[in-house]
Amino acid sequence: MRGDPEAALTTEFTKSKASRTRAQVRKAGLFYFVFVMYAYATAGPFGLEDQITTSGPGLTLLFHLLIPFFWCIPVSLVAAELTTAVPVEGGFYRWVRAGYGNFWGFLAGWWNWSASFILGGAYAVLFTDYLSFYFPGLVGWKHYLVSVALIAIIGYVNVRGIQMVGVVATVLEIFILLPVAALCVIAATKWHHNPFTPFVPPHVPPFQVFGVGLALGLWLYSGYEQCSTVAEEVENPQRSYPLALAVVVPLSIATYFLPTLLSLAALGNWQEWHTRYFSDAAFLIGGRWLGFWMTMAAMVTNISILNATVLTTTRMPFAMAEDGYLPQALTRRHPRYGTPWMAIVISSVIYALLAFHTLTQLISVYMWLRIGTTVLTVLAGWRMRKTHPELPRPFRVPWGRAGLFYVVGAPLMMSCVALLGSDRFGLRWGPPALLLGPLAYLLIRMWPGRKQESPALGK
Repeated sequence: MRGDPEAALTTEFTKSKASRTRAQVRKAGLFYFVFVMYAYATAGPFGLEDQITTSGPGLTLLFHLLIPFFWCIPVSLVAAELTTAVPVEGGFYRWVRAGYGNFWGFLAGWWNWSASFILGGAYAVLFTDYLSFYFPGLVGWKHYLVSVALIAIIGYVNVRGIQMVGVVATVLEIFILLPVAALCVIAATKWHHNPFTPFVPPHVPPFQVFGVGLALGLWLYSGYEQCSTVAEEVENPQRSYPLALAVVVPLSIATYFLPTLLSLAALGNWQEWHTRYFSDAAFLIGGRWLGFWMTMAAMVTNISILNATVLTTTRMPFAMAEDGYLPQALTRRHPRYGTPWMAIVISSVIYALLAFHTLTQLISVYMWLRIGTTVLTVLAGWRMRKTHPELPRPFRVPWGRAGLFYVVGAPLMMSCVALLGSDRFGLRWGPPALLLGPLAYLLIRMWPGRKQESPALGK
């Protein structure tokens, strides 16, 4: 592990040569990769509506101006540096292993993969919930069947490879962003209210005003390191990854902040905001045509997020299986498309089995796992500077030591604040979700006949 970094990288890049001779993975260019990253990290403004009534319009807007500087921006800078230095399948999982060893690397991978179980099926459920508005008879087993069918279709798209995923993500995101842009333009012409008033809702418990809203904000701005797991499937990742982040991060901030600001300024009815309220806001601001279009966009958003989630999270079990932590069957590549089809199928089956939950309380548990993964990722950025200083880094975190302190310190501080401010459901179930990681590591280490783990950056 502490050997020559150049040799380690050479080994890592050639380790899957035998499996790739059977099928060459079709790589995604920068254009499609931008939409894949945006689809996973943001996809659209939907999901923040409850923040308005929970934390108040003023604090919600402030969250969306400040959280990125303490969360997604520093994480993105670390991800950009390490992806240009070590653009490998598994991304941050292998960075953490290289920096801190097998145990912590395993936790980074396990927490990330298990976190996808919590929300993967929920996106399919949300899609079917929207569809049931148009088809009221879609209840019970019919509702579940539609959710499972969507997961199966998205699984098939992912088996076809990142290029197909990128095409689907691009089409879906253009469809989503057009009504959002129309809403912003029309709402700007009807500005009649102060969108920051009131700053917080009156007579609401402090933990609800701050803690719940912050957890939701962190969820909205999470995942910018996730696409590092598919770095080997992107054309020229050393160049494409930093450029994609430079486009996606400001676009994500604008996607959340602008329609919220302008809708509040046009309507001034912050007390009426609720889940899926952007559809109502579009109807009130632009009429039936915009309301219908926005509802369709909200429905399609769940397809887009699920599509990107399957892509980015299924490379994690593939990489962990390559390293001897999961069954070797998960390393099987499709003979035609070169994708880890078995990891995709098994993950999709798990999503389908859990496709009866909604996002209501799952986000608070998901955030414990997401925070654990993100903290390990930024710490790996600091650690890799010491353990692998000679690695070529076409992109480096700017501002020298101060920049490194910022990209590590800001997410750590935000993580502590978010966990201390968790709601009761998150405090009850978040820690057990994290503790399942060390338990799984011990069980896997004791499993008879297990393949011995490979080095973090090469076999």
